[in-house]
Amino acid sequence: MVRTKKRVARFAAPGKIRGILGGLLLATMLCFSTVPEAVASSVGLELGRAVRMVQQNDPWLVENRHSQDAVEAQGIKAGTYPDPTVSLGFANLPTDTFNFDQEPMTQFRVGVTQMMPRGDSLAIKQKQLQTLGKQFPQQRRDRRAQTAVIVGQLWLDAFKAQESVALIEEDRPLFEQLADVAEASYSSALGMTRQQDIVRASLELTRLEDRLTMLRQRQEVFLEKLFGWMQGSFGAEYLPAGKEIVDDRPVSYDLDRNLPTVNRLNSELYSDPGKHDPAKLYEYFSSHPAVMALEKKIEASRLGVDLARESYKPMWGVNMAYGYRDETPASGELADFFSLGVSFDLPVFTKNRQDKDVQAAVSQAEAIKTRKWMLVRNMIAEFEKNRAQLQRLTQRQKLYRDQLLPQMHEQAEASLTAYTNDDGDFAEVVRARIAELNARIDSLDIDVEKQKTIIRLNYFLMNDADEIVATRSVK
Repeated sequence: MVRTKKRVARFAAPGKIRGILGGLLLATMLCFSTVPEAVASSVGLELGRAVRMVQQNDPWLVENRHSQDAVEAQGIKAGTYPDPTVSLGFANLPTDTFNFDQEPMTQFRVGVTQMMPRGDSLAIKQKQLQTLGKQFPQQRRDRRAQTAVIVGQLWLDAFKAQESVALIEEDRPLFEQLADVAEASYSSALGMTRQQDIVRASLELTRLEDRLTMLRQRQEVFLEKLFGWMQGSFGAEYLPAGKEIVDDRPVSYDLDRNLPTVNRLNSELYSDPGKHDPAKLYEYFSSHPAVMALEKKIEASRLGVDLARESYKPMWGVNMAYGYRDETPASGELADFFSLGVSFDLPVFTKNRQDKDVQAAVSQAEAIKTRKWMLVRNMIAEFEKNRAQLQRLTQRQKLYRDQLLPQMHEQAEASLTAYTNDDGDFAEVVRARIAELNARIDSLDIDVEKQKTIIRLNYFLMNDADEIVATRSVK
């Protein structure tokens, strides 16, 4: 990087030298205290917009809708009787001539057989599939909620990297000015500046460049992950007029520069610092889409037990036949035949068939019930973990804003003043400025992690996926 060198003549008067250094330090302080205006992004991507774009174009939701249609269609089919069986044939044909009118018993026979399902198995099967079909809307609700959490956290991670870069870019002129001050002081042969101070200043600038490269790499990684969720989601309504699209994405797409403040759902759960009664949390989580989807599976599994028990009942069948006979030379005109009968099976060997079907259905129902309890238990544990994390992040956020950041700034100003008056060490000035920069980045990290934690907590308490990343304006 080419920097303008503010060199000072070695034999200049000491008063003039200190005046020049004082001017440089004043410029340094102004540079540090002034936050540059954010450059307007060609295409701004807010948190809520990113989540909506992914949700509106999620192919998983389309696949789930087709799966629901398939199950509902199967439900209609399951409530319908099986098709009747029609049989056609000749009976009692004489084998010597194969003449239809030779013998009185020869006939053309038409038969119809209709099988009846066991007990109420049709109605139960239909209700079971209808119940299974009701899980899909809940799955889509949960998918939208999970998408909001994943995309929201990716957006915040990219935002943290972006703003960390902005903080370092904001302070880089400060370190450049410090390097100029050190070189000017060293060149004037006045003060306590040593050659190693100049090397230290150059080293810190190099370290800042490396840090910027690393943060830009992280930002690009998170943005690529975010854009991976948004493939095919960029519509014309989100782009300025005439903006070109390359690989289905805008040429330039920057995140919004303002950190969103996400609303907390059911804020009464955050007032108590201790753990909550699991029964109370279960009341909240029982209406969660993921739990409700499993509840529909449990209802369907119970119907599966009822369906298995219907296998103990016999399957009936009704058959009818009409036999046509032709006139014969010996007996003249003959009467036709009509036959009517029923058939049924006898479920007598039930030990290794029906009993096992019922046992399997009961075990499957219990397995799904256990899965539901495991889900609720994990949700309670995750909620308590994130709630405790939010409390600690809030404490740290207050500590940084009220004490640590002001103290870091005062320390940096004091070390700079001492160095200006030849009463301090240049290395201490650099350390103080780096410590202040790190504290500002750490404060940003706390702010972002707090919003990520709120998003994760909102997932457990939401009624609608849009509530998860809903923001409020900060006064």
